[in-house]
This record gives sequence, C-alpha cells and structure tokens, in this order.
Amino acid sequence: MKGMKTTMKMNGSHVVLSFVCLVLGFMLAFSYQMTKKETANRQLERQWNKEYEYRRQLIEQQEQNRKLQAQLFAKQQRVRAIEKELASEEQVYFNLVEDAERLRMYLGKVKVKGKGVEVTLADASYIPSEANATNYIVHEQHVFQVVNELWIAGASAISINGQRLSHRSYIVCNGPVIEIDGTQHPAPFVIQAIGDPNVLIPALTIAGGVKDQLTGDHIVVDIVEKSEITMEPLMQK
Repeated sequence: MKGMKTTMKMNGSHVVLSFVCLVLGFMLAFSYQMTKKETANRQLERQWNKEYEYRRQLIEQQEQNRKLQAQLFAKQQRVRAIEKELASEEQVYFNLVEDAERLRMYLGKVKVKGKGVEVTLADASYIPSEANATNYIVHEQHVFQVVNELWIAGASAISINGQRLSHRSYIVCNGPVIEIDGTQHPAPFVIQAIGDPNVLIPALTIAGGVKDQLTGDHIVVDIVEKSEITMEPLMQK
C-alpha cells in the first residue's frame, strides 16, 4: 500500500513536470516564432525604408537632371546666339578688310596682279597729204575715253605706258605727247587694266562704243586679253 502511494506520487510529479516542460516548450516555441516574425518584420521594414530612400533619391536625381538639362539647353541657346553674333561681326570685319584693300588698290597704295586687258592706241599709219595731221594722232580725250570706260566696266587698277593711275591722276596733251601726273609719254599709248576680260572687252567693243568712236577718229586700236598683269604701287611724292 505504501509502495503504491509512492508510485502514484511519482506519477503525479511526472505529470506536473511534463506539463511544466510542455508549457515551457510552448512558450519557447511561441517566443521563437514571435522573434522570427519580429525579425522578418524588421527586415521587411528596413528593406522598405531602403527602397523608399532609393526612390526618393532617384526622384531627386531626376529632378536635378531636369534642372541641369534646362540649364544646358539655355546655355546652348546662348552659345548659338553668340556664334551667330561672332559670325556676323566676322563677316563685317571681313567686308571692312576687303573694302580697305580695295580702296588701297584704287589709291595705288599696294601692288596688284591679275588678269585683264591691254589696249594700245596708236596714231594713224597713213595721213592724206591734204589732211590735217592733228586729226590723225592720239589726243588726251581718246585716252580718257578708254580709261573712263574701263573704270566704269569695273577695272580695279589701270596704268598707261607702265605708269599707274590714281584717283588724283590727270592727263593733258602737250604737243605730240601726253602728260600723266607730270610725266610725258609718246605714242603709242599702252593702257593696261586689271579686271574681268569678259566684261572689260565687251564694254570697249560694243557697237557704237569706244572702239568704234576711236576708229572713226582715225586712231589705231588694238585690244588684247591678258592672263596676268602686274602693277607696282604708286611712288610717293
């Protein structure tokens, strides 16, 4: 009887101990699951926070890129405007340089070279005995006719018997010779002009033009196209 009581007492203790172990195991399992869930939630929250931060940074970067792109576009527009201004100014300067060089050329300040024409005016080779010889020789007005027509036709430089003309040049008749800026030249008179021969020659040879008028005055006129004519600058006096 006593042994039975002892056995029953031990079984009761086992039951209590088992119950305690069961509760403890349940608590441990529950605690582990809660901890695991909490850890997962924290990881998920951290992941979400990272993604949110990345999205925020991406949005900020995109906004910054849009601002920079707008600034770049504005600067490009300004650069193009400046380039147009510089191109316009460069063209103006280039035109001024061209005008200055052309003016120096007309004034005889620089040496010039180019294609053109050569016009030779000579006295008539035959003078009738009863005629007045003065009517068969070259006068300054004949030279003037040729020179003026060449200037009008676009000649950039003109010389007579190698003497270059300027905007102040004068030509006068002095007996059998003509005087150009104080220097005397006998006939024949070789007039050279730098310019487009396709323009200068037709200007002289047009029907009823300078050549016909000179021929009518018994002047021998010879017009030749020249591939290259060189004229030295005028001597400074």
